Amino acid sequence: MKVTIVGVAVAITASVTVATASFGSSSGAEDATPLTQVVPKPVSVRTTGNVAFDLDRGDAVYATGGSADAKAAAEFVAGLLRKPTGFALPVRTLTGSAKPEGIVLALGGANKVTHAEGYQLDVTSKAVTIQADARAGLFNGVATLRQLLPAKVERQQRTAGPWRVQGGRITDQPRYGYRGAMLDVARHFLPEPDVRKYIDTIARYKINYLHLHLIDDQGWRLEIKDWPELTKTGGASGVGGMNGGFFTQEQYTSIVRYAWARGVTVIPEVEGPAHMHAALASYGKLNCDGKALEPYTGFVPSPEGRLCLDDPDTYELMDAVIGQVAALTPGPYIHVGGDETQDIPEADRDAYFTKIAKLVEKHGKKIYGWQDAAGSMPAAGSMTGFWAAGINDDRVIAAAEAGGKVVMAPSAHTYLDMKYDETAPEYPIGNSWAGTSTVEDSYGWKPEEQLAGLPENAIAGVESALWTETIFGIRQAEDLAFPRLLSVAEIGWAKASAHDWNTFRERLAAQGPRLREARVNYYQAPDVPWPLGS
Repeated sequence: MKVTIVGVAVAITASVTVATASFGSSSGAEDATPLTQVVPKPVSVRTTGNVAFDLDRGDAVYATGGSADAKAAAEFVAGLLRKPTGFALPVRTLTGSAKPEGIVLALGGANKVTHAEGYQLDVTSKAVTIQADARAGLFNGVATLRQLLPAKVERQQRTAGPWRVQGGRITDQPRYGYRGAMLDVARHFLPEPDVRKYIDTIARYKINYLHLHLIDDQGWRLEIKDWPELTKTGGASGVGGMNGGFFTQEQYTSIVRYAWARGVTVIPEVEGPAHMHAALASYGKLNCDGKALEPYTGFVPSPEGRLCLDDPDTYELMDAVIGQVAALTPGPYIHVGGDETQDIPEADRDAYFTKIAKLVEKHGKKIYGWQDAAGSMPAAGSMTGFWAAGINDDRVIAAAEAGGKVVMAPSAHTYLDMKYDETAPEYPIGNSWAGTSTVEDSYGWKPEEQLAGLPENAIAGVESALWTETIFGIRQAEDLAFPRLLSVAEIGWAKASAHDWNTFRERLAAQGPRLREARVNYYQAPDVPWPLGS
């Protein structure tokens, strides 16, 4: 049964803070989540008074006929809701004359969507309808719907309702097309279930790229056919000699598919020419003297972990790695590292990345590298990850002016392995070389102000990075990542004029119960007014 509830009609935009009315039913059911309580902040919200939608046992999920993308989004929603509700929620085809009751995923048609990732979400007493012009928009709308349902929707066991959504309309689209999360599985390995759990959480907040740091001095984490020692020797350990392991190609493919089914595209990072000690310990022929190095388990980068740049074996390896990774990864980019190489002579660095760029192009991908490689990579079609001012700035700007794109990931604000507070005794984990970063710090920066002279239209988006030198397992990773990653998600999604710490901290606090229900570990930052018990 659909319930009409008593409330007050309120029309708002996302830039206005309003008091929300209490939305109860005659049965005393819990209130509906206000449409304004979403992270990242939507562009526009309009509440319809006296209206709410209650998901019932007889409802279905509808998808636009003939659209594999709409069906995929519908199957995801249905699968998400079946466990906590216990409802069958069959997925049905949406026909032109139908007036369905339930949840509708409509691709194309008449709507006010103007962006490939945009969506329009309408809630009436009969249905929740998400309209978009592309697959990404549907999944972004689903992420919003997930936050509008009660927090218990994240449970993995059957739970009593009601399953109520406040009436109204949200129209929304992102500021930037790239909103990434980098996860380092090289320093300390995180197995497939942990990576899947991380994907689940970032997808809730419209993070659309998972940048997997697969290779570093301390560990080689992806199987490469015909190069078995890379994982046998190079993947056996990690920082401090702990947390070794690697993904088979089947496991990696499973991660890629799992992410895609949630609206997230995986970008693999294969590193080079520095941070390659694990490879150099695996095969003697990759070293300039032909002798394999001893495996490296140190905390800082290995001083010996640099490829022999004029050796044909180096490019035989990289051709195999890039080729196999490209074949396993449907996304557009391969990240080729390049960080901490500024002491390599510029001509040598340029020659290396010219060869690597040709390999990336040969295997049908676009090249992405850290800012140290900017100018060495061809600008057209390339992307650069910015992490600190003062490193190769002129070449970053020149590449951007020549048509390259830049992802802003300033270490002082977006490196999630930085400690919240240097003095907190409960934080033996985390780094502080870029400073410490409270949740407010993670929200209080502007992408367009990080590098003077960078054309603003060259900014592709933002990324948060989580390095794992000090991290042992997913719970510690989550504790450092959340809730700060939600700050980065909002900076990448909401327009600059909508950023406001005081309103954000209230919406962020409302995510506490949702993270708790999803069994996601997070830091209860003292600058956020978390609800009692969250």
